Amino acid sequence: MKLSAPKQITWWIALILGVLGLLGKLITIPFISGIAFWLVLVALALMLVATLIKGL
Repeated sequence: MKLSAPKQITWWIALILGVLGLLGKLITIPFISGIAFWLVLVALALMLVATLIKGL
């Protein structure tokens, strides 16, 4: 299996989702706090898929 680096935009999207998830877990943000776990999970899954699929 050959891995590749994700595109910069994909990396930034995953980073923003992960940071929003962390902030939602640490402080109370009305909509974000309820889905904080899922935001972090989606961010990690996006990074995993982006390293497996070339050009993502």
